[in-house]
Amino acid sequence: MTSILKVCRIFKTPVRFYHWTSVMLNDFSRFPVPDVQTLPDDIKTVMETTKEKSGFFPNVFSAMSYRPDEARAFIQYYDAVMAVDRGNLTKADKEMIILATSSENNCLYCIIAHGALHRIFSKNPHLADQIAANWKTADLDDRQRAILDVAMDLCRCQPLSEDKIENLRKHGLDKDDLWDIGAVTALFALSNRMAYLMNLKPNEEFYLMGRIPKQK
Repeated sequence: MTSILKVCRIFKTPVRFYHWTSVMLNDFSRFPVPDVQTLPDDIKTVMETTKEKSGFFPNVFSAMSYRPDEARAFIQYYDAVMAVDRGNLTKADKEMIILATSSENNCLYCIIAHGALHRIFSKNPHLADQIAANWKTADLDDRQRAILDVAMDLCRCQPLSEDKIENLRKHGLDKDDLWDIGAVTALFALSNRMAYLMNLKPNEEFYLMGRIPKQK
């Protein structure tokens, strides 16, 4: 109880918001983070499964668990947009969109975390850094540029021209792919801003992921 009171004083948050749940001080979010064992079972399962696959808890899930209901909604929408295997966008395409739009929004966490995922899914250790620096000068093909032309207009809340939509069609992308481009862009507009709110820092593990070939 004493430790909880200290945390509440540090963050100037009324004690009643915690319901005496265990929380942990951390160096990656300005908000306290609940102990994973105190979270609702469905969120705990997601976090433990993610740790089992990757070897660590991504800081975004830990930080979002400060508000379990919102964390659940975020995870469910993330899975609906990112994990569903449909359409013509590859996982690398989606990570490319996240990386370029997060760079536009200057979001450190998403640039580092999704740069790592792009390297893994694209099997290209160099392209993510190029996209993060300036997607217009990156070594992208015409299809990738057509995707980002649309995503970046949506990211900036600019009117979407029919010419750019037609350019997607020329590269084999249909209206459902257009929706997916928009959904990925919109979800990570939210994620970028929540990262700023939380002052979210990336896990150290992300920095080297996909850069060094695995030893056989």
